[in-house]
Amino acid sequence: MRTTADSVSVRLYHLSDGDDGGGASTLFYGPLGEAMAIAAAQPEEVQAGLFLATDNDVVAYLDLIEG
Repeated sequence: MRTTADSVSVRLYHLSDGDDGGGASTLFYGPLGEAMAIAAAQPEEVQAGLFLATDNDVVAYLDLIEG
């Protein structure tokens, strides 16, 4: 993720799999620091489908915390 300041606005969303192709559900839009706290509070199976998007990048939540 190119932009990493805690105050940067991000979209935290979950990509679900489904028989109909699944979809993206926005969980939060706001500061990165809050998005990270919300993502950390989700169950592991939800965390696997979480992504954070800035104006110029998208990264999987699990890739971000492992890096």
